[in-house]
Amino acid sequence: ALSYFRPPRVPPGEPFRLEVEDPTVGTVALSGALHAPASACNLLVALHGLGGSAESSYLRRLAAAAVAAGFACLRLNHRGAELEAQDYYHAGLTIDLESVLAAEELARFERVGVIGFSLGGHVALRYAAERPGTTDPRLVGVAAVCAPLDLDRGATALDGPGTWLYRRYILPGLRQQVDAVEKLRPVPCDRDRRARVRGIREWDSLVVAPRWGFASAEDYYARASVAPMLDRIALPAWIIESENDPMVPAWTLESALARVSSTTEVTWTPRGGHVGMPADEDQRQLDTA
Repeated sequence: ALSYFRPPRVPPGEPFRLEVEDPTVGTVALSGALHAPASACNLLVALHGLGGSAESSYLRRLAAAAVAAGFACLRLNHRGAELEAQDYYHAGLTIDLESVLAAEELARFERVGVIGFSLGGHVALRYAAERPGTTDPRLVGVAAVCAPLDLDRGATALDGPGTWLYRRYILPGLRQQVDAVEKLRPVPCDRDRRARVRGIREWDSLVVAPRWGFASAEDYYARASVAPMLDRIALPAWIIESENDPMVPAWTLESALARVSSTTEVTWTPRGGHVGMPADEDQRQLDTA
């Protein structure tokens, strides 16, 4: 909670901006913050979770740790998360990550890793699963922390009675993003109706599915989920899940994790909640690695 009022400090950096072309809405600007020490030849691209942004506390902490270890770090906003782009993202949107990895501004780095938190972890895994053997040649691996893998089960869990507090945190951020897009172009579902949404499945049905050409929330989940594709990942991949994650509980993951590729390592941490791994748990993982 303290991080909300006093965000973790980040090392010196510079704004990152890249324009990509979308066949539906035209030019979309992607943004973030790049922390790149002059001596760094390796880059970590960090992806935030649902309703978050590049300013989320866990990405700020990651940037500080990466730079301290001699890495560069790009804290990347998903499409529209910075409240300035004329579009918004979904959990299977990987073309933006592909475009960022190909950006001239990042060409100087010799090796690249992608680490995603929550929905960002899903995007990282989906990127690798969609392109077995054809990812950016500098990409040495992907990591996903507390990522949902089956979007339908994930939505069911998030809409459960015990997670109302998390929905009250996530949904306002999603509304802000779509409200900002609406200032630039029409969006599905009017503002008053969006304000009355109380569940993730309802949001995906009214806002996400129509924008991205899915017939329904269920069609979106079926077509965008990485779960059926995990066995296609050819890169080294690390999936880290928490046994006491209230937002992505273990029962939503078990069937998906039964079919991971031979290059994928799965780690369960006994505590940490959702993307809140305590420092002693981080050290335990290093000691056992």
